Amino acid sequence: MEQLLFIGGIAVFIIVALLWGFRHLPGEKWQILATMPRENQGNGHWHGLNLTYYGLLSANAYTFAVVIFFVLGASVNIPPLVLCVLVTTLLMVCMPAAKVVARIVEKKQDTLTVGGAVFVGTLTAPFLIWLINETLGESLGFQMNVTVVLSAICIAYAFGEGLGRLACVSFGCCYGKPLHQCSPWMQKCFGHFHFIFSGKTKKIAYASDLEGEKVIPIQIITASLYSIAALLGTWLFLNGFFALALVETLLVTQVWRIVSEFFRADFRGDFKITPYQLMAAGGSLYSMGIVILFPATQTLTQLGLGISHLWNPWMILGVQLIWISAFLFTGKSSVTDSNISFHVVNCSLSSD
Repeated sequence: MEQLLFIGGIAVFIIVALLWGFRHLPGEKWQILATMPRENQGNGHWHGLNLTYYGLLSANAYTFAVVIFFVLGASVNIPPLVLCVLVTTLLMVCMPAAKVVARIVEKKQDTLTVGGAVFVGTLTAPFLIWLINETLGESLGFQMNVTVVLSAICIAYAFGEGLGRLACVSFGCCYGKPLHQCSPWMQKCFGHFHFIFSGKTKKIAYASDLEGEKVIPIQIITASLYSIAALLGTWLFLNGFFALALVETLLVTQVWRIVSEFFRADFRGDFKITPYQLMAAGGSLYSMGIVILFPATQTLTQLGLGISHLWNPWMILGVQLIWISAFLFTGKSSVTDSNISFHVVNCSLSSD
């Protein structure tokens, strides 16, 4: 019953979030969250810094994924300190990698790639787990099983990227092909299920001139598939099927990443088979090897124990710090600009 309520509650939350995002986020007003005055230009005019809904939604997704990882990790009795160290270290690797890989592949300064970050994280996670086992594990008398921890990471990643696709809808990036360029059967399939983006500052408008065009809603399709895979993976994990949970979430997310690239219209590199597709395939094979080399141990899961660890004050502070860091990293717009003017409202004051 506890598992049903936990997984069912997450499912309801995700359904509501995706339905809301599908309806509202393609609109123009859902790109810029706020503008902060940064440089005084005189005469009441300021050069502004735009903070985006992309950053807000990305930070929410990062944080949700971390919370899921904490719950799953703590449910197999991994100490909270070890979980915090692993998450912090992994984020310190993956977040910069999102920019570095995108810069190499797309040859642009101001862009991010989740696919590249996932590839780097997949490669480094087993080594980070081994390093923590050899350091903190020795001092605390605890050893993490690589496959068990990787399965929790993959589930958390699937949840995080699923919800994170809402950020892509807000910014107008990672967009699908316009329907008029698709085959007749695809036009029929997406005739009533498509996106129409509005706003000159959305990436789909300035990069591909597709503002106002009907496009495949690839972000919501991805979000739905990843969320379903994550929910199933959570059930498998909580019932002790760790290797199966890892394989299921990994194959669904990475195979779909390979397939979905063929339905996208944004620039993905200069090759027909994109580097991101090769990364997804390589990362999947690499992880399959990890499962074989490090078989999962039979471990009892205690969902209640995992949830109870969230109420640790240090854990709460850690989650808040992750949200703030993720928002600062992804929320400051470097591709839009703004000018702000301030003035006093003239009004007549009267008294009886």
